[in-house]
Amino acid sequence: MSDERRTRIRFFLAFWLFVLSGVAFLDRTNLSIAGLAISQEYGLGNQRLGWIFSAFLIGYAGFQLPAGWLAARFGPRRVLTLGVVWWGVATALTAMLPSGISHAVLLLISIRFALGAGEAVIYPAANQFVARWVPLEERGLINGLIFAGVGAGSGLTPPLLAWIIKNQGWRAAFWFSAIIGAIAGLVWWYAARDTPEEHPAVSQAELREIRDGLSYTPVGAAAPAGQQKQISWSAILHRRDLPALMIGYFSFGYIAWIFFSWFFLYMTQARGFDPKSSAFYTMFPFLAMTVFCLAGGVLSDRLTLKYGLRVGRCWLASIALLATAVFLVLGSQVASPQLAGIILACGAGSMYLSQSSFWSVSNDIAGRSSGIFSSMVNMGGQIGGAVTASLTPWIAQRFGWTTSFAVAAALSILGAICWMTVHPERPLDA
Repeated sequence: MSDERRTRIRFFLAFWLFVLSGVAFLDRTNLSIAGLAISQEYGLGNQRLGWIFSAFLIGYAGFQLPAGWLAARFGPRRVLTLGVVWWGVATALTAMLPSGISHAVLLLISIRFALGAGEAVIYPAANQFVARWVPLEERGLINGLIFAGVGAGSGLTPPLLAWIIKNQGWRAAFWFSAIIGAIAGLVWWYAARDTPEEHPAVSQAELREIRDGLSYTPVGAAAPAGQQKQISWSAILHRRDLPALMIGYFSFGYIAWIFFSWFFLYMTQARGFDPKSSAFYTMFPFLAMTVFCLAGGVLSDRLTLKYGLRVGRCWLASIALLATAVFLVLGSQVASPQLAGIILACGAGSMYLSQSSFWSVSNDIAGRSSGIFSSMVNMGGQIGGAVTASLTPWIAQRFGWTTSFAVAAALSILGAICWMTVHPERPLDA
């Protein structure tokens, strides 16, 4: 009888990946909220602040392939725990940087590059977890939950960080981020295992449910000797829709990092809000990301079940990105600052309807190689973010913020077109 007890360990671990995802984006976006204070203390200005934003994303993009390989080789438990420790150290180093130190810009660039390199493991490791733990029909939901942490971590924290900065200074906000990360990492190390077979709390009923729902033989299960950790490099690199997904995620990353890097400052400098009001309106896009990311995951699974992978993953993502372009153009042109904040938040939300598709389709296509495959797709997104971190303020300064959002809208349309060339119904392992 005990063998037939039903457990849901995979859902708790997926929830904790949601928490770690939120912590990761807390560590990424705290610089945006503290940007005004840091810029004033070290005499930076928007352009140099943009270099610091870009440094994180260059480190993040540059270490995607090693992160994917590490996740596939050593498993998500160890790799992600090490990554969280790394983030905490880099965040603490930022808080320890003395006021008035020479070469502050170079030091901040170096620290943020190191933070980006450490955070590179989060989503390849999470994707490897999904490939090993999550049945096909649940992947949209689980990926939606994991990436809802992006909106939660980025959206719920601006008022809190703004309050900490106002009352305790910007360094206290970074210490807060580091401590929260350390606690979350310890829980993951204690609770997680690399495969469901290794987890002592997983029941036989749940194990059968996971095995029956996977689209390939899971790592650690009864696969032929020598094939359990094989990475299909040739098949991955010859995959025609991989470049399309990378370009599509480049567009996604470019747009997303306008919100992560510049939306707070946009609402302050271009729309005339005080820092408190800017922090309030900065919550809206990220709350929309959280809700729509979850909704997109559920909708993707339901459409996939009813109409197949092309509709559930590709058509949903394409339509979502087309809607994003419309919201970006409208939001940047309305006269009312409050209405602009709401419409642009709708654009962020509609874009995140497609988030689960990018990662679920990596599982659908790559199976046991999903850590590597997803890291290559994610590299495209982070390059897009690195470009926008420096290019967006340059465009805004010379041509205005409306033009900055118009460029983002054009890239959103490009991403929608790219999705029409993706074929998740043709997996590598078929």
